[in-house]
Amino acid sequence: MKNFSYYINHLKKNQYSWLITGAGGFIGSNLVNFLLNLNQKIVGLDNFSLGIKGELLEIISRYNKNLFTLIEGDIIDKNTCISALKDVDFVLHQAALGSVPRSISDPFSSNEANISGFLNMLISARDSNIKNFIYASSSSTYGDHEALPKVESVIGKPKNPYSITKFVNELYADTFAEHYNFKTIGLRYFNVFGPRQRENGDYAAVIPKWIKNILNKQDIEIYGDGETSRDFCFIENAIQANIISALTENENAKGHVYNISVGGQTSLNHLFSMIHNNIEKSLGERIKIKPIYKDFRPGDIRHSRADISKAKKLLNYVPSHNVKKGIKETVNWYIENRK
Repeated sequence: MKNFSYYINHLKKNQYSWLITGAGGFIGSNLVNFLLNLNQKIVGLDNFSLGIKGELLEIISRYNKNLFTLIEGDIIDKNTCISALKDVDFVLHQAALGSVPRSISDPFSSNEANISGFLNMLISARDSNIKNFIYASSSSTYGDHEALPKVESVIGKPKNPYSITKFVNELYADTFAEHYNFKTIGLRYFNVFGPRQRENGDYAAVIPKWIKNILNKQDIEIYGDGETSRDFCFIENAIQANIISALTENENAKGHVYNISVGGQTSLNHLFSMIHNNIEKSLGERIKIKPIYKDFRPGDIRHSRADISKAKKLLNYVPSHNVKKGIKETVNWYIENRK
């Protein structure tokens, strides 16, 4: 079975057109950078409600301007979706309103973007002549199912509005495969982190937020006792999953969802230690900071770890970064790009 290196070499020799929704977001912007570096043509769609336009423009400024087309629009508008899909080979659908706390405070907006917007994209892609449609799902679909590791075929009851929206995406994808023979691939991301992740705001992800606070010698907060654990997935692994899913020639791999992570488990206490130690080592100085423990957040699960054997078997997905290697590269990026 073809591996990731094969697909990279293939892209170096063959130019395709890719639609990346949520192109200004964390995963979307990293995909843009990766594909532009391989001389691919990109259509980036984003309404910039969350994505950062300036950072996206900075990325594309490094490349041939003819390779990238920006559509500033919303997937809630079906005509925008149809227009964005013109002459596109592959769709990497990353656009969504993320964050469990955000979905609890505003379930309507999460439903509109993540379900209505997803359905607009799915219908529009079905009616277009595209090769493959890859979409971002989430480990949150496992809900209250506590058994570890998480296996794609066994899920529980969703615990919050965000996880409901991602589960509905998977149900729609299954329905479109059954009734229209339009097979997609869903990627259940597990806590993706890395360069360009949002470090500011109420819904900033934990890793960039902690890095920023430690660099600024500010306290960090841990919800619960710190023994809550996650299967943290470096961005390069998520990029690999998108590319091999889009380019796979294995028809048996299509029409499925896959866990995308490393199959590991890291507690928040250990995560803090790794980030703290890497920053101290990189800066060459001691930083005296300890976590402040707060109440558990509603809607959060206690532990998570992915079984990635299905992705390995059908997609030949082999993670390039474990959490230790990913944290080191992430810390170095934020230090080098401090403002």
